[in-house]
This record gives sequence, structure tokens and C-alpha cells, in this order.
Amino acid sequence: MSVRLQRASMVTTVLSLPPIPYNRLSRTPPAISSPDHTSLKQLCKEGNLRQALRLLTARAAPGRPPPQDHYGMVLDLVAAKKAAAQGVQLHAHAVTTGSLDGDDGFLATKLLFMYSKCGRVADARRLFDGMSGRTVFSWNALIGAYLSSGSAGEALGVYQAMRESATLGAVPDGCTLASVLKACGVAGDWRCGCEVHGLAVKNGLDRSTLVANALIAMYARCNMLDSAVRVFEWLHGGRDVASWNSLISGCLQSGMSLKALDLFRGMQRAGLSMNSYTTVGVLQICTELAQLNLGRELHAALLKSGSEVSIQSNALLVMYTRCGRVDSARRVFREIDEKDYISWNSMLSCYVQNGLYVEAVKFLGEMLEGGFQPDHACIVSLCSAVGHLGWLINGREAHAYAIKQRLDTDTQVGNTFLDMYMKCRCLEYSVRIFDRMRIKDHISWTTVITCYAQSSQHLKALEKFREALKEGIKVDAMLMGSILEASSGLKNILLAKQLHCYAIRHGLLDLVQKNRMIDMYGECGEVYHSLKMFDTVEERDIVTWTSMINSYTRNGLLNEAVALFAEMQTDIQPDSVALVSIIGAIADLSSLAKGKEVHGFLIRNNFRMEGAMVSSLVDMYSGCGSMSNALRLFDATKCKDVVTWTAIINAAGMHGHGKQALDLFKRMLETGVAPDHISFLALLYACSHSKLVDEGKCYLDMMRSIYRLEPWQEHYACVVDLLGRSGQTEDAYEFIKSMPSEPKSVVWCALLGACRVHRNHELAVVAANKLLELEPDNPGNYVLVSNVYAEMGKWNSAKEVRARISERGLRKDPACSWIEIRNKVHAFTARDHSHRDTERIHLKLAEITEKLRKQGGYIEDTRFVLHDVSEEEKIDVLHRHSERLAIAFGLISTHPGTPLRIAKNLRVCGDCHEFTKLVSKLFEREIVVRDANRFHHFRGGSCSCGDFW
Repeated sequence: MSVRLQRASMVTTVLSLPPIPYNRLSRTPPAISSPDHTSLKQLCKEGNLRQALRLLTARAAPGRPPPQDHYGMVLDLVAAKKAAAQGVQLHAHAVTTGSLDGDDGFLATKLLFMYSKCGRVADARRLFDGMSGRTVFSWNALIGAYLSSGSAGEALGVYQAMRESATLGAVPDGCTLASVLKACGVAGDWRCGCEVHGLAVKNGLDRSTLVANALIAMYARCNMLDSAVRVFEWLHGGRDVASWNSLISGCLQSGMSLKALDLFRGMQRAGLSMNSYTTVGVLQICTELAQLNLGRELHAALLKSGSEVSIQSNALLVMYTRCGRVDSARRVFREIDEKDYISWNSMLSCYVQNGLYVEAVKFLGEMLEGGFQPDHACIVSLCSAVGHLGWLINGREAHAYAIKQRLDTDTQVGNTFLDMYMKCRCLEYSVRIFDRMRIKDHISWTTVITCYAQSSQHLKALEKFREALKEGIKVDAMLMGSILEASSGLKNILLAKQLHCYAIRHGLLDLVQKNRMIDMYGECGEVYHSLKMFDTVEERDIVTWTSMINSYTRNGLLNEAVALFAEMQTDIQPDSVALVSIIGAIADLSSLAKGKEVHGFLIRNNFRMEGAMVSSLVDMYSGCGSMSNALRLFDATKCKDVVTWTAIINAAGMHGHGKQALDLFKRMLETGVAPDHISFLALLYACSHSKLVDEGKCYLDMMRSIYRLEPWQEHYACVVDLLGRSGQTEDAYEFIKSMPSEPKSVVWCALLGACRVHRNHELAVVAANKLLELEPDNPGNYVLVSNVYAEMGKWNSAKEVRARISERGLRKDPACSWIEIRNKVHAFTARDHSHRDTERIHLKLAEITEKLRKQGGYIEDTRFVLHDVSEEEKIDVLHRHSERLAIAFGLISTHPGTPLRIAKNLRVCGDCHEFTKLVSKLFEREIVVRDANRFHHFRGGSCSCGDFW
């Protein structure tokens, strides 16, 4: 009697196909084994499928089909070779010869296994549906077929139908439960797994090592590691290698690498030998924990045993990659005889992950020569390398290839192209790719928001964030980080607080986000909120400390930044990023002693003197007025990149050494280092402060024509400043009008400064109006414009402009000068009486002024006091300028002949410049003053600027 799957349509979804012919009513008796059994068995053992098929079909005679065991041997060979076409022919032959007539299920089950191995699940199902006597082996074969094809849900459906079937002999056995448990693990159906576990206990099958191992694997895959451990411990006496492998794999899936390592050690103590699965699992442990020595031990054991196979070699590749051992990974790759896609992609990924991007691109050529066409994993690695290199042309080539091969429809590939174009500074391409993507995940949205944020299009980043929320995208830590970056760029405190609240409500406020918020509040000028956030962080990492130091530095709280750095050293060892940050603060503070302390710390702790570290130290020494130390450090650096060269060129320009800056630029070109936008900016700045008009024009032309660099507004501002300072204010104005883009505030500010120096009041008014129009919320602009009106004698207009500062709620930074005495920075403002030695300072200043009058012929130039007050009051204002108080304090606090180093946040006025020249002569002191524009080295009554600043 035929028993069929009565609920097949309810339990599992199958193709509606007609059953494969299966003659159930024939009375033909089963065939008896023939004498050809031995020769056919030998052919199958040798893997000679063609001859085996010929022999099987040649011996068939009408009424006497070949024995079923002969069919079974050939079908096993077909399954091993996955020769689906020959399998179908063999099935047809069996039907034609009547071999399936009266079959007890043996041959049909063999056919089922064959179709399963060949991936012909639909054919297997049709055959199964036509079977009259289904045995447990038949059911197992169909469950295995669905499981092999990745249809875990279908496999579970067949199992459910099996349980509901009334067929005798179809009771699930250990193999059934093992397959079903594997399906439960793949589908993540722990409830069904628990039911199967109960059935195994009921039938006594849980004592089977096969079933127990399947239970361990199922619980591990369903993230129920405690249950997996309980089964493993219960199996105490019957554990085999597969038991240990299953639990080790489960620990790795749950991120418990140390527990997995303990299990491996336990397996060794139990005296069990590793198999290939164990090796791969342990190599994954080595990868996760960066256990290079253990990985090498395993590698040596594999080489010694000679059992190294492809899957193990690929795992070795990944392990050496994670441990940063590129040479070892390359050696393993070269020794693989049969390289597959995983091998090639793993080696390519090794280069990318270890920053060898050029080698990665070259390796792709080797891969193509080896006959392997890039797949989507290869494209992802390649685009990452190209993006880091900024090689736009190569990136577009990879994109074109992906489109041709229809790989661009993959979401991961699309996200990688988004990121690549972002790194290549091609926002337009990134946005176009994003718009064309059919499926956008949270990575797609995060990447495009980051694109806008890093391209300074912060409002568009905010718009995309709102779109993402409308699309139902769940905001994770990565997406929150991207929008916080955009918020920092907008410097909008209200938006910052809204995002802060959103992060709290949605539980996104982890350590990384707190660090970003410290940065964000610092960017918004809200140091108080940065400090409050900093205080809430209990387990501070190096990023937390560095973010707070940057917040202080960014907002001019330099002493606080230095003090926090000192506090940090009691809690955590500073890294290179933290040191670069504090070096920047020290440079702004002009604290040479503290700068030397940090430099000494770097040397004692063996930090690598290259890249950003050297550039920061060069900036620091030059910013502290010690050009000799900056040059000495620069010359001692072996590997000089464009940033290092730019730093020393900028240093020379700041100190008024224009010719030296040009020589350094020529040396840079001779070494093969290509200049970038910042290099040319430093060079034009040097030309501007050294009256090198023709040279400046030449380098602007070189920038455009030779290096194809489109000048920024800052480059044009340098040229305007260069022309204006040399007295060519009208030419500077004509240059502005010829600019290819609309001039911004920085350009008009440069023209206004030049017009003030050369008293071109008519043009100054034009520049002033443009400046206020473009930047109505910058208090410095109102002060500049007010000064222009004051110099013209238009006191009412000057007062009106200054009144607008208060009306708009703006605040002008007061003039401030500071000097470092005995490793402590002392700050002074105009008319300052807050210093503890204020009385001595003012007495000394009066003494200095009197000496300068008598011996140097000093007469106050009151033209630099831009206030409508009496002459006596103007003289008093000049006497109380902050740099004079700093000079007086320096003279009473240091030994005769000691150089004085002073910094000021504004430009030094003409009268103070003359005053300082006379002090350097009559008191025989070298005085180095850094103002907002440049350095002034006063010595013997003259200044390095040549009265041009």
C-alpha cells in the first residue's frame, strides 16, 4: 500500500512536478548478482565512471536487469563526481530495465542520495513523492538534500512530515536527529532544537556521540552556549574530536576566544589528535587573540605532518594577516599548490589590512595573470586600497569592471564604492551611487552622511540623517558618530544638545559616543559641557583624555590643556595622537620649556620620529621662536613627507625668512615630493611676508599649470596680501575682481589690512562693507572696520560700528600677551593690574620708558591709538599695551642677556614695534615676539621683519 506525504503542501513548499516513474505493480523478481561484480567494483574504485556505466548497461538483458548493488556502486561514484547528467541517465536506465520494480527502497534511496549530492533537490523530491515504501533512509536522504542546498526550513518541514507519517520503519534514528539538529542551528530555530533534544532523550539517542555533537553545535549556533556546555559535560565519557570542535566553534561564534583556547588546551590534555576542523578553529582563535606563537606552533605541526590542505592554508593566511606578518602570509600563499578564490582574496585582504595598498593593487594584476577573475570580495578589498591611495582613475576602472560583471548590484560592493569615492574626495560620484542603490542598509546611510560631513556640507548630512529616520533605519553607534561629526562642523549648540538627548533616549551613549560628544561640544565653543561630559566618563581611555585636551586647545584654554595633560600621565600612558595634540597646545602657548619636556619624553619612550610627530615638533619649535631647533630636528629626520616639508617651509615664512622658504621648497621638489595645497599656501605666505611679489605670482601660476591644483580662497588671499603689503592696493583689488570664484571674507580681510597700512581709505571702505556683508557675526571684522573709520577721523562712524558688536551680542577677544618665566606662563592684558608683581612691573615699565626717551629719542606715536580721546590719554593707552607689560616683567624676572620670548594674540602696533626695537638695543636683550601674523626677532635695535609686517 502506498503511503504519501499527506501534508506536504502544508509542511514544506515544493515544486509542483510530476512524480518520476516508479512501477510499483510489476511482479518481476529482483535480479541476482552477476559475475561482473568484481570488475565493476574495481572500475568504481578507480573512479572510471564512463567504463563503469558501459559495463553496467552492456550486461543488462531483457528480463534480467543488473543487480541493485551494481546500480548502488555506480550511483555512489556519480554522487562523488557530482555528475548529474549521468545520474539522470542511470535513473532512466533503471526504470527501463525494471530495476525499480519491487524495490525495497534500497535503489530509490541510492538515487535520492545521488540527486542530493548533485544538487538536484527538485528531482530528489519528485522521486521521493513517487516512492511506495519509504524507509528511514529515504527520509534521511531527502532531509539531507534540502539541508545541503541551504534550505534548512524545508528540511525541518520534511522532518515534521516524517513524524506525522504512519509508515512503518520510518521512526527517526540518530542520523535523522543529527541532520535535523543541524537544520535547527542553520535556521536559528532553538525551539525545534529543544523538541528534538527531548525526543533524543526519550528514545535514548542522546547517548549517541553523533547526536550529542549535533546538539552541542545546534545550541552553539543558536547562541545558547550554556546549554551546549551542559551537553558537552554530560557527554564526558563519549567525547570525540567532533565534540570538542563543536564547542570550540560555538565559543568562537559567541566571541569567547579565551574560553575556546582553554577548551583546546583541555582537548590536548585529553590526548585527542587534531583534525582539519580543529586546526581551522584554533587558527581562528590565534587570529582573534593575535596569538602569533601558538599559530606558528600549529603551522610547524602541519608542515611536519604533511597534512596541510587548502582550508588550513587559508586559515593560516588570515592568522598571519591579523598578526601583521605579511611576509609569513605571502610565504604560505606561495606554497599553496591549488589556490582558490579564498586564497587569492585572503592574500589581497592581507595587503589591504596591513596598509600595503600599492602592493594590493599590484597583486591584483598577479591574480588576473593566474586566471582568476575578481569577484565581489576582491572588488571590496581593491576599492579599499584604491580609496586609501586616493587613486581615482583606478577606482573608476574597478567600478566599470563591477558594472560589466553585474557586481555593482551587491549592497556591500555599493557601500565600498561609496567609501572609495569619499576618500578620493568625489562627493558627486558617492551621492550618485547612493541614489542608484536599490537596497540601502544602515552602512549605506552612514557612509553617505559621512561623505557630506567630511566634505563640509553639514546641512546636507543633517538632511540625509532625517531621511534615514523616515526610512526606518535604526540608528546605531556608527550612524550616530557620523551625524555628530556633521553637528561639530555646524557648531550649532542646540543641535548638539538634541543629538545628545537622542543618544541618551536610545541607549547609544557608550564610551565612543561620549568621546565624540566631548569633541562636538568643544567644536561648538562649549567647553563647560565638554568638561561635564568628561567628568561623567568613569573608565576613561586615551581618546577621552585627548578629546578633552583638544577641546581646551581649540577654545584657547592652553594652560588648562597643559595641566590636563600632566594629570593624564598619572592615569594613562599618552600615545602619539595625544602627544601631537599637546604639542599643538604648547606651540600656541609659546612655551619652549614645556615643548622640550615633551620632546624629551618622546625620545625616552622611543616614539618614532616621523610623519605627524616630526611636523608637530617643527611647528612647536618654530611657534616658540626657536627656528634653530626646528631646522635641527628637520635635518635629522630621514623620511620627510610633504607634511614635514610644509611644516619647515611655513616655519621659515613665519620668521620672515622668505628666501629660505623658497630654497626649502626647491629642495623638496628635488627629492621627488610633490607639493599639495597646504605646501603652496605656506609658500605664498612666506612670499607675502618677505616682499617677494614676483615669486609669489610665479608660484600661484605653477600651482595651477604644473600641478593642476585649483587654488583655494586662502591662496588668493595670500596673493592679495602680497600685492597690498607691497603698496599695490589697486592691483590687489583688480586681482580680486579677476578671481574665478566669488571672493570670500578671508580675501577682503587681506585687502582691508593692506589698505590700512598704506592708508587707501577709499578702497578700505569697499573692503570693509564686503567683509561685514559676508561675515556679520564675526566681532573681529567690526573692530577692523571701526579702526578704518577711526584712522579716517570718522569717530561717529567708528562708534556706530563698535556699537553693533554689543547689539548683536558679540564679544571681542581682548588683546593679550604672555611670556614664559621658569617653566610658568604669565599672561597680561592691556592696563592689567592683576599680576602679583603688578607694582614692580609698572615701576619697571616707567623706568624703561624714561630711559628710551632720554637715550633712544623715543617719542610715542599716538596715531596707533584709535580712540577719540586726548593726546595724554592716548600716550597712557600706549604705555599700558600688554606686550610692554610682558617685556617689563621679563626684564625684572631674568638675568641680564637672557632672551625674552613673548607671544601676542593680535598684531603688534607700530609704536610697540618701535618701543621693542629700542629696548633690545638699550637693554642688550634679544626679544622674540610672535604676533597674530608672524615672528619678530628684535636684536640691537632692529627687527627681522625690516619694518614690514
